[in-house]
Amino acid sequence: MSRLHARLEENLKLKYGLMICRLWVLIKVAEWFLFKKMEYSFFNSLTNFSSTLLPLIYAGANSNDSAFIDPGSLKDVDVKGKVVLCESRGFSGVVEKGQEVKNAGGAAMILMNPESFGNITAAYLHVLPASDVTYADDLNIKTYINSTSSPMATILFEGTVFGVPYAPQLAYFSSRGPTLASPGILKPDIIGPGVDILAAWPYAVDNNRNTKPTTFNMISGTSMATPHLTGIAALLKSSHPDWSPAAIKSAMMTTANLTNLGGTPITDDIFDPVNVFSIGSGQVNPAKADDPGLVYDIQPDDYIPYLCGLGYNAGTVQAYLKHS
Repeated sequence: MSRLHARLEENLKLKYGLMICRLWVLIKVAEWFLFKKMEYSFFNSLTNFSSTLLPLIYAGANSNDSAFIDPGSLKDVDVKGKVVLCESRGFSGVVEKGQEVKNAGGAAMILMNPESFGNITAAYLHVLPASDVTYADDLNIKTYINSTSSPMATILFEGTVFGVPYAPQLAYFSSRGPTLASPGILKPDIIGPGVDILAAWPYAVDNNRNTKPTTFNMISGTSMATPHLTGIAALLKSSHPDWSPAAIKSAMMTTANLTNLGGTPITDDIFDPVNVFSIGSGQVNPAKADDPGLVYDIQPDDYIPYLCGLGYNAGTVQAYLKHS
């Protein structure tokens, strides 16, 4: 499962805070701007959110439960009109955390990911302006908060950026191989887009009856990657009606990309190298798959030696094949 090359760009702006980031840093007057490529979604018009610096608060500074913004955790914390720093873990979902901040009068939210998330930042249909940051940026923001008595921040939404050179990247939660049942067979076969996919959605995330129903959401997971691959397979079948399922699979795998948009080998979300047990044959390329030049077909009976090689007895093999 991979990340796409399009990103919704936003800049997290902190006042008087020295921010060290491996992506981009720009100094301007007495303020430091942390430039990040990250994803966001917001059900209101983004033009409604001011670029004015607002007080920045970390409710969990004293290691209490408010760090996770779980239900009721902000009842004794003044977050009205402030940007609230929040750990992405806890008992409630990230959208619910945003609702908690909104109910308490907070103006915006910064979600801090744990180290295990690598450099993946996720997009959600939040109920208030929100930004998702990596663990490394989490540490930088906390350092900034501890360096001043009046931390300030805002979120500058800058629109969509295409052609991110390190995309696609392998998501941290994408399943790795080999398969324990049959290590001699390459698994996974291939990877496809599955992180921050714009998908149809039937209702507003804040369940507000006075809010115009939302028709989209940003979703990640195998439930997003699988439809991409399935849809590509369907298009290939339409383009090549005589192709068998094995031929379609062959066309997709033999034409997959092993390099990112920058022309270098695909990496995972912490920029470490990947291998065939991470990405299989690579990132699916629908255009190339439609004209692969050569396909490797296989017939159902060709699977019989494979099943026998797995150690199944004749009766079990016959049960699979439905014939003797």
